[in-house]
Amino acid sequence: MPATARVEPLAIGPYRLPNRVVLAPMAGVTDRPFRQLCRALGAGLVVSEMVTADATLWHTRKSRSRLDHTGEPTPRAVQIAGGEPRMLADAARLNASRGAQIIDINMGCPAKKVCNKAAGSALLRDERLVAEILQAVVSAVDIPVTLKIRTGWCSESINARRVARLAEESGIQALAVHGRTRAQRYSGEAEYETIAAIKAAINIPVFANGDIASPEKAAQVLDYTGADAVMIGRGAQGNPWIFRQVDHYLRTGKHLPAPSWAERVRVMSQHLDNLYAFYGDYMGVRIARKHIGWYLSACENAKPLRAHFNTLETQDDQHRFVESLCRQMYSTSTEGISAA
Repeated sequence: MPATARVEPLAIGPYRLPNRVVLAPMAGVTDRPFRQLCRALGAGLVVSEMVTADATLWHTRKSRSRLDHTGEPTPRAVQIAGGEPRMLADAARLNASRGAQIIDINMGCPAKKVCNKAAGSALLRDERLVAEILQAVVSAVDIPVTLKIRTGWCSESINARRVARLAEESGIQALAVHGRTRAQRYSGEAEYETIAAIKAAINIPVFANGDIASPEKAAQVLDYTGADAVMIGRGAQGNPWIFRQVDHYLRTGKHLPAPSWAERVRVMSQHLDNLYAFYGDYMGVRIARKHIGWYLSACENAKPLRAHFNTLETQDDQHRFVESLCRQMYSTSTEGISAA
């Protein structure tokens, strides 16, 4: 049995997760079509894009799509973002009334527009406010509340272990930690010493996040930190198969075969259809460009392929491109393919 194997089931409140591999919430990425795809390909838990705690903004197209969880399996986890305890508590109640089964609080987003509103990772600078928010949200709902943080605001203020203790004391039922400060954003390399220290200090489940893009890296991070699960974000972009690959490796110590090009094309085609159905023709075609662009990173000539795909204006043209890609990949061996 691999050293990273976990005997007892991982649970958040009443929900037992099937494995130790979680999809990170990512704004503009983890919409319903992508969440459903990652769940189908092995993610043990998926978390929505962050939703503003200001319910007066929920009428916008963006917020309406982020609040749509139609057809998603249990447990449905919704991430909320804001900086005012009462507003976050109200948002948690409203989301619970709309079918959310887990509320996740965002204290990890490094985006300037979020931090400028004293939300996301900016909250880590005010531990008293952190405690007030956690207590307000946990008290507001009778469903599990989880939290996502970074290690601190900057290298001079690494306070994630103190925040983790506040989280446990407040009734938070799982904690995800990205191994970077807000100042780092996504630069440099994630560090896992802080995550290991957090896991040693608290008893609730801890999810390790940051730079996990392969089964081997997932196993190394779990072994080093003692965390209960890995949370994968950018490593899943264009590679939703990573969840089943990591899960299999953690359970068996063996690698699954890479997905065939036939499967890649089948998944891309289904992803396209789900985007069109969810967003409509005009927006679906445009949102598809970034997702297919990530898939194309597996191709040798990714840049010209992406450039060509981004010129396509209709569903039919996008589907024809994907079908042509499959034929070309089968007809080439070691040579790259062109966008012509």
